[in-house]
Amino acid sequence: MSTQILAIDRIREKGFKALTRELGTAGMVQFIQQFQGGRGDYTKERHKTIGHLTMEQLAAEFRHRRVKA
Repeated sequence: MSTQILAIDRIREKGFKALTRELGTAGMVQFIQQFQGGRGDYTKERHKTIGHLTMEQLAAEFRHRRVKA
């Protein structure tokens, strides 16, 4: 491997290419997500999104949407 100093954007580009080559696109994304912290309040967002639905209600909604698709 060369000992030349690369610009940060070139390092990032080469890193993404290497990760994608070795892990595939989905694996590369999973790897990168390990180092990115989430933002916001998951619990509050979840309550806004699904309210107070039970697991059974959610499962029924998923089945309904799958049938429509």
